[in-house]
Amino acid sequence: MPGIPADLAYDVERTSVRVVLLDADGRVLLFRTIDAQMPETGQWWELPGGGIEPGESVPETAVREVGEETGLALDADAVSDPAWVRSVTYLRRHRRFLQHELVVSARVPQHQPPLTSDARTAEELAAYVEHRWWTVSDLVASAERFFPGRLAELLPRFLAGETIDEPFEYWN
Repeated sequence: MPGIPADLAYDVERTSVRVVLLDADGRVLLFRTIDAQMPETGQWWELPGGGIEPGESVPETAVREVGEETGLALDADAVSDPAWVRSVTYLRRHRRFLQHELVVSARVPQHQPPLTSDARTAEELAAYVEHRWWTVSDLVASAERFFPGRLAELLPRFLAGETIDEPFEYWN
């Protein structure tokens, strides 16, 4: 694939969907995340989402992942087409991932709706230590660490309707 180092060694390759989930005020949901098996990697804020399962469409993955991670119900018709594509490598739980991501958006009608963790995996229960509905301006101005690494830079362009083909990211 273009931009991915030919000699990159990794343990897992997958395609995933990340969801820019907006509330009624245009705030973006992010999870503060840790790697409990590798606490030295620090903390970061990330978009909800996860791997595409066999036979699933992008909207079906977005709906399933948002439901599992937040308890919020989305309609697949409310999920945008992927307008931001990227490939990234990162180290989690002592494994190197090569992940191809399709970023979509969806909106919930509530103002900062409360989340539930009832359907989260054990991994997600350990990793998600907090959530926050961020204003775009607060996110852009923040010095926090994000995944995707260029989220603060690229989010306004994505929300403005620009198609983004992000260069390969070596996240950690």
